[in-house]
Amino acid sequence: MKEHHVKLAILTQLSQGGFHSGEMLGEQLGISRAAVSKHIKGIRDWGVDIFRVQGKGYQLATPMELLSREHLSQHLSTPFELIPIIDSTNQYLLDRQHNLESGAVCVSEYQSKGRGRRGRQWVSPFGSNLYLSMYWKLEAGMAAAMGLSLVIGVAIVEALEQLGIDGVKLKWPNDLYFNDKKLAGILVEMSGQAGGAANLVMGMGMNLNMSEQVEGIDQPWTSLNDVANQPFSRNDLVIAFIHAWQSALEDYEMCGLHGFVERWNRHDNFLNREVRLVMGNRDIQGVVRGIDATGAVLLETEAGIQPFIGGEISLRKLN
Repeated sequence: MKEHHVKLAILTQLSQGGFHSGEMLGEQLGISRAAVSKHIKGIRDWGVDIFRVQGKGYQLATPMELLSREHLSQHLSTPFELIPIIDSTNQYLLDRQHNLESGAVCVSEYQSKGRGRRGRQWVSPFGSNLYLSMYWKLEAGMAAAMGLSLVIGVAIVEALEQLGIDGVKLKWPNDLYFNDKKLAGILVEMSGQAGGAANLVMGMGMNLNMSEQVEGIDQPWTSLNDVANQPFSRNDLVIAFIHAWQSALEDYEMCGLHGFVERWNRHDNFLNREVRLVMGNRDIQGVVRGIDATGAVLLETEAGIQPFIGGEISLRKLN
């Protein structure tokens, strides 16, 4: 973090709003105006939109609420790490899983190597989104971990509803949608041995206020500020999601997926809609009828209602 502390200090100043001259920033940080300019360029490389006006200085293009370790610690009882610049919040917990308490969390402002399902890149600009991962030790073992991305998805949507943000839907097995555009993705990674507990790391990337100019995304997407009809706090979102995940995981340990089927189906983006299910070389068309208690998606085809499950299945809206 030492190499980033000057950039983070500049961002802390800019996040307070208004213009900040290079001279003033340099004086506050004990560096030259040229060094400030160089650090501003590095911050822009993180995906932060900063503009400069001659005679006034630098200003953020849009307001930014930085995550606050102090605020989070006042509202969380679970151990957490706030690491502003990281390669991947999931990887950070995976690398330390044997020394973590169940429920431990890692949250970040920027991921240099964010990833989604099947190793896809997850575009992770600084400060405009949310990158959150949680470690959980599931005593019931790896076989009992099927469908955990569904559980986390339900917890996220319900937490948003409690904050007054409605209309977010679930796409099987690990995405959140609004108006058929991707809002967030969930990645569950696990390790363990037969007969032993499963070590799970569950991560989420959610678009909150992402610039339309961002590159590297190959599908329709949206941000939470397009969904919510009121202001929201990034810090309060982190707190709400952590509490919701913990509660949902405890419910899952007690009751399995049975208690989540109805909750999922209530928010299923494709429920009763015709879709195309791609599974390897197979291309299956049918109408979504929700999920079952194993976490399988139910498709009604000419052969009747059939369950489909597996890591290489993707669900796509029929054109």
